[in-house]
Amino acid sequence: MTRLSLATLSDLSADVIKPAYDPARVSVGIVHFGPGAFHRAHQAAFVDALLATDPRWGICGVSLHSKGVRDALTPQDGLYTLAILDEKIEYQILGSMREVLVGPEDIDAVLERLTRPEVQIVTSTVTEKGYCLDPNWELDFAHPDIVHDLAHPQTPKSYIGYVAEGLRLRYAAGLAPFVLIPCDNLPKNGHRLKAAVVAFVAKNDAALAAKIEADLACPCTMVDSITPATDDALRERVNAAVGLQDAWPIQREAFTQWVIEEHNHDGGPDWASVGVILTDNVPAYERAKLRLLNGPHSTIAYTGLHKGIESVSEAMKDAELAQLARDLMLSDVVPLLEAPKGLDLNAYSEAILKRFRNPAIRHLLSQIAWDGSQKLPIRLLSSLSEALEKGQDVSRFGVPLAAWMRFIRAKAVAGETITDPLADELIALGKGLKDELSDVATCLAYRKVFPEALANDPRVIAAVEGAYQTLLSREQVAA
Repeated sequence: MTRLSLATLSDLSADVIKPAYDPARVSVGIVHFGPGAFHRAHQAAFVDALLATDPRWGICGVSLHSKGVRDALTPQDGLYTLAILDEKIEYQILGSMREVLVGPEDIDAVLERLTRPEVQIVTSTVTEKGYCLDPNWELDFAHPDIVHDLAHPQTPKSYIGYVAEGLRLRYAAGLAPFVLIPCDNLPKNGHRLKAAVVAFVAKNDAALAAKIEADLACPCTMVDSITPATDDALRERVNAAVGLQDAWPIQREAFTQWVIEEHNHDGGPDWASVGVILTDNVPAYERAKLRLLNGPHSTIAYTGLHKGIESVSEAMKDAELAQLARDLMLSDVVPLLEAPKGLDLNAYSEAILKRFRNPAIRHLLSQIAWDGSQKLPIRLLSSLSEALEKGQDVSRFGVPLAAWMRFIRAKAVAGETITDPLADELIALGKGLKDELSDVATCLAYRKVFPEALANDPRVIAAVEGAYQTLLSREQVAA
């Protein structure tokens, strides 16, 4: 089958949506770190719409580790297929990714891109762990990549190191700093990223750090769209539908949302024209999404895996799990939240549940379960802490926490790996569990996930122990 490329666009099936611009005439104005599936399904799609009227904002993707995206897309001139799988199924060719570089192989090229005058924006989807923050959301100076980058700033490994060196080079060249827009599920992501960059630079150059503190625009954001990982089944489906071979198509649901804090950027893109929400209250959107979508997502992941279920839509067919998710959202989390203007939190929750039931999307629970040590504090423990402060019943919060503990134990017993930055420690923790109620105390004592005050609260202990005992009992019956 012929490969997708600029030369073969005319060979696409008639109903495939093609770029509304000439990709070859687009210039790079955005450098994006972490060009994985979510970025290519989400921010790159917004930018693709933007390019129809403003060709300045093509994307240079930078992978900090893997060369897979580069090797897949470079022979395709950066083109790839976005499969929108929902009540209506559409296939769209996106051309906003004009270049992909691999950090370890292309350090000089990445830094050169960051210092071009036409590059005005740097975005990121490097996952929560990619920002190298400690449990207090501050830069972790003990992180090996940060240690390396402080000693060797001109050959960075971390995202923070690249940003810091890129800013240093821009100031040295007399250029204004780029606008820094993080797009990961970190609370107050813009504030925390800017603080981390300033703290990093201050270690070697206090004067430059002060300039960055004064000049750098780093708005907070919220991003939302369910984007399962690409598998061979999707590749086969896409190739058949578009009539060309695409080495790395991506998929998502129809719903997509990008909220960016209002900020100064003279001559910047008209984000609102392509549906981006610009607001002075990103935290309200952020909290609603993290706690009403991501929290229940993790809940379904760990409880569903415990039942042997593989995907979100399959889990939502389980009456018990579907009810758990709904009750957690409407009864436990909604009362804790401030609704952004114009957003009905109850209706928003029901819409999320409908998205979870989407049969056209097969979102694997195992994928959602990745990086649990980083996600649980943001997605669930934050709500749990506030529920304790307000005197709410917290028994339901114990269910996903107990299920995560059983997940760790199951992986350790099976000798399987865990996708998590603390994988080795978690496997060791899992091996030390005894399949009895005392496991709860052992897990709650793990301070890299559970803060001491929360872990020692009798209400939390009771909630998790109750859920853990239920899971143990079910395993014994199943055995």
